[in-house]
Amino acid sequence: MNSETLRILDSIARDRNIDRELLINDLEQAMVSAARKHFNSLDAEEFGCEIDRISGAITIWRNHLDGEREDIPLERLGRIPAQTAKQVMIQKFREDERNSLLEEFSKRQGELVTGTAARYEGGALVVQIDRAEGFMPRSEQIPGEQFHPGDRVRCLILDVRDAGHQVKIVLSRGHPDFIRRLFETEVPEVSERIIELKAMSREPGFRTKVAVSSIDSKVDAVGACVGVRGSRIRNIVDELGGEKIDIVRWNESSQILIANALKPAEVEEVSLCFELGRATIIVREDQLSLAIGRRGQNVRLAARLTGWDIDILTPVEFAKGLEILEQTVRPIEGVTEDILDRMGALGMISVFDVEELGEEVLRDELGLDEEVAVTLVDICSEKAKEVAEQQAREKEEAEARRAEEEAAAGAVLGGGAGDGEGSAATDEAAEAAAASILGGGGGDEASADVASTSDESTPESRDA
Repeated sequence: MNSETLRILDSIARDRNIDRELLINDLEQAMVSAARKHFNSLDAEEFGCEIDRISGAITIWRNHLDGEREDIPLERLGRIPAQTAKQVMIQKFREDERNSLLEEFSKRQGELVTGTAARYEGGALVVQIDRAEGFMPRSEQIPGEQFHPGDRVRCLILDVRDAGHQVKIVLSRGHPDFIRRLFETEVPEVSERIIELKAMSREPGFRTKVAVSSIDSKVDAVGACVGVRGSRIRNIVDELGGEKIDIVRWNESSQILIANALKPAEVEEVSLCFELGRATIIVREDQLSLAIGRRGQNVRLAARLTGWDIDILTPVEFAKGLEILEQTVRPIEGVTEDILDRMGALGMISVFDVEELGEEVLRDELGLDEEVAVTLVDICSEKAKEVAEQQAREKEEAEARRAEEEAAAGAVLGGGAGDGEGSAATDEAAEAAAASILGGGGGDEASADVASTSDESTPESRDA
């Protein structure tokens, strides 16, 4: 009986990854609780228990006030104290298991794991991982991705929380670090730290941009991540359900990095304004939609990757902004050609930039007098309002023109449909006339053909 108890404790310790000694101590405390229950004692030191670690023999004793120790047979405790011991023991074992899970998975935080989909609870996916259950909130799932019970789920252990009576293991497939771990798995150079993932931006389920660099000049960072004929990157894309991944070559120069991040669009020029943290990108008209991307996705991800606010302009728009700025500030006394050049070097390419930067930057960076700086900002602010109003009017006019063009196109299409019906009616009349002239069997066949043609050409008449 006692040896059987030890075997059970050994099995629990092995299966639940709990220290065997901890379980034995819990059982000793449970037996002490049972003795206190039996004797209605409130003194925590009155009773003691010891379990032999080899034979499993259980010894319970009572400490009297005179210092004597009285052994208590297990049979004397009875059924109710035994139930108390059982409840205490179950509670202690659950606490030990919870602490064991918390300790184990806290060390594995940030690790890539493979589990089995169990079920969905309120939109969250419950995944069985080893001996524990983790949950993946909807916000950490890839949009549109659905798992069925028993499906293999590869995910990242994002967070481990102590929720009192249980351990909450938060999983993720939408976090950027999930991509990082996949690269470490599929690209040996990344796991060996020869290639470093310098920056990353992601919109789960749609697109990810990863900036990479190599510490070894002989290793091409982009080529190694892509793999032979795209084999490495294909494995990652397949795991993500077809999410697009752009591998960007890292560069310490912000201008080069921004140009690389906006690929596949070709960038003509990059102008940086460090004071505003803004980069103005000039691209050709035919590259504009490619640089912006579908619903602004390409430029948005590039901005997150590089840490710069990005404005994209065509050469015409860029030149127009510079021209308006020059025409606005040149008449101001104290503004020279050199001042204009230095403003351009600081990234001030429009009256809006001057208004946003303010007179303090003009004073400190350009060395302008207080009065000139204030005048410059005031005039640029007034001009900025005029330009903004003009742009709003042009936008309204463009939208009105587009609406008129769409309405005109609809009218043309509607007229075409009417002409078609008219032609069909004319053809029908001609064929009927021919049938009456020919007469006989030919007329019957022609009439049948006319009816067939009429039914196929004008389905509206059938509906009517």
